[in-house]
Amino acid sequence: MTHLPTIDQTAIVQNPTVSHDWWRYAVIYQVYPRSFMDSDGDGVGDLQGIIQKLDYIASLGVDAVWVSPFYKSPMKDFGYDISDYRAVEPMFGTLEDFKELLQQAHDRDLKVLIDQVWNHTSNLHPWFLESRQDRTNPKADWYVWADPKPDGTPPNNWLATFGGSAWTWEDQRQQYYLHNFLAEQPDLNWYNPEVVEAILDVGRFWLDLGVDGFRLDVINFLTHDRQLRDNPTRPDHIGRPAGAGANDPFFNQINLYNFCQPETLELLEPIREMMDGYPGTTTLAEISSAEDAIGTSGEYVAGDKRLHMAYNSSLMSNEPLSYDRLREIIETVEAKLGNGVICWTGGTHDFPRLKSRWLEFLIEDSFTQEAFDHMFVALLLSLQGSCCIYQGDELGLTQAEIPFEKMQDPFGLAGYPAIKGRDGSRTPMPWVKEAKNAGFTTAEEPWLPIPEEHLPAAVDRQEEKRTSLLNKYRRLIKWRREQPALRWGNLKLLDTPEPLVAIERRCEEQHLLCVFNLSPMVVHFDVSAYPECVDANEADFFNRWYDNTVELPGYGVFFGVIPE
Repeated sequence: MTHLPTIDQTAIVQNPTVSHDWWRYAVIYQVYPRSFMDSDGDGVGDLQGIIQKLDYIASLGVDAVWVSPFYKSPMKDFGYDISDYRAVEPMFGTLEDFKELLQQAHDRDLKVLIDQVWNHTSNLHPWFLESRQDRTNPKADWYVWADPKPDGTPPNNWLATFGGSAWTWEDQRQQYYLHNFLAEQPDLNWYNPEVVEAILDVGRFWLDLGVDGFRLDVINFLTHDRQLRDNPTRPDHIGRPAGAGANDPFFNQINLYNFCQPETLELLEPIREMMDGYPGTTTLAEISSAEDAIGTSGEYVAGDKRLHMAYNSSLMSNEPLSYDRLREIIETVEAKLGNGVICWTGGTHDFPRLKSRWLEFLIEDSFTQEAFDHMFVALLLSLQGSCCIYQGDELGLTQAEIPFEKMQDPFGLAGYPAIKGRDGSRTPMPWVKEAKNAGFTTAEEPWLPIPEEHLPAAVDRQEEKRTSLLNKYRRLIKWRREQPALRWGNLKLLDTPEPLVAIERRCEEQHLLCVFNLSPMVVHFDVSAYPECVDANEADFFNRWYDNTVELPGYGVFFGVIPE
């Protein structure tokens, strides 16, 4: 069968239409520092640990690494409660360690995105300590304060995502302050221009150090309804947003007024203007808890005055990845994103592990589950836009069951047992199967336990096996780099019978046909509409040809080249 020759990598990189737009098709690897690698034996991962494993990250072939928070913090929400935006939390290292990480990553042609948590600070941040003192100090209006109702209760019915009211009483001011998350995470007042400028100064600090961009935490929470109107109760006929837990009381309301306000869109413009002053940098927006996750993502990346990329929970729901659901997601993205960039994401530190999400819908045999895993990564890398891989998903790590006495996550501790929290997707990386603590730390025990079932999936074991999921990720990412159509080509969703989902990716240099079998059964695909179609030069998925028919095995994938 005819194969295309390997495409010149240099020609791809130098394509003039994408000189500064690397982010439009980037593969990003998320590192959660606490659980990646511990270099000093305290049981918690750190910056030097990431440096030790940069060769591993580079070996995946990814374009960039997103590093979750490592800033000075009381750690009530494990770094997403920041008390100093410009300082490194000592348990993670020093600012000099971060500078070394940045340089070492750049030496390996890895770009570095860092988390920026601009919606809220720690309640121990100097800004809040001043703001809470009285109603007349210079930072009195830097946070969201409101008077109580006449009976002394909170100003409205808004709920915090971590449980309970979104309002906490402050005796010194005799007012409530807003916190969409923990009470220790007061929301900044983005209606105050001084706050906006102070946050932009933080951004410039890290950009001046040479970072390549920011992942913007819960960026759709920046503003609230200034009338403080109550959210309506969710009726039974209105479903919960994608990725929302069935038992999570936060979604018992339709969250109309506490976030996703139109004023936030205007505030994206000074952020983009700042980024444009540092050519080649980018922003990745987290769209969290939105009623219309894809539509909101489209709004946040519309045009060239807002953000660059957005990701959401559309692929992180526990609903099975069915033919109808996948087609609907692709169609909605195509309709609502326009020229904006979606970052396709199958897992993060906030959601249950990708490997476990759909296990209950799969036939219980290892071959079928492995085939599904391989199909999913091929799909993730074939869709138009960028994509993000969460550490450990390339190993096929399952969601860990953490006993209550070992739990750390405040979300899980507050909601237990109905909500088990996020600890199960945050357990340490298993590097060496037979080593103490799987090679993650030399401490007696790590900050979260490493499940026994993760040990066979350790990096050293998968390195040895050509057909392992880890090596599948590596080969597919490398192959994607060599396909212009998968990097900057347009996407067309084809009209195919269930269970086959097929897309065309097309640019001036290449025209690809990508077909995915979403069932465990053998399925035939008619290629007579593409009489010149031949196998692409992808060596991992094997399909039989019968005249104008391709036979795809269960959860199989077909990549074809259509000569122009």
